[in-house]
Amino acid sequence: MPSLDDAAKIAYELPEVTVGERHGHHTWFVAGKAFAWERPLNKADLKRLGDEPAPTGPILAVSTLDLEDRDAILASGFAGVFTIQHFEGYPAVLIQLEQTTTPQLRELILDAWLAKAPEDLAAKHRPA
Repeated sequence: MPSLDDAAKIAYELPEVTVGERHGHHTWFVAGKAFAWERPLNKADLKRLGDEPAPTGPILAVSTLDLEDRDAILASGFAGVFTIQHFEGYPAVLIQLEQTTTPQLRELILDAWLAKAPEDLAAKHRPA
């Protein structure tokens, strides 16, 4: 089970990554664009879940290329990957870290970085 520290290490392995804060939570950027960020569920999120069980533990949000990519990731069956009402219409998914694996987390962070990196930089680092 990967941790937020593991997610940070994965992000820092990618070129030109910087870290900052948004809404009091760590956020990783490439070329000034956020591609991954800590995203704990807030009171409004929990209320919207109603009777559904709330994901526990640390949660990381990652950007996706677009809404079609987001939907494909959600349909892929990656353990721990989900969305919430607040993210409707937004190209990103949430990852419950205690439910995913390090290889899946690495793939999702790389895909998020590729979605936000400038094309010339992304082209150098796309998997073959």
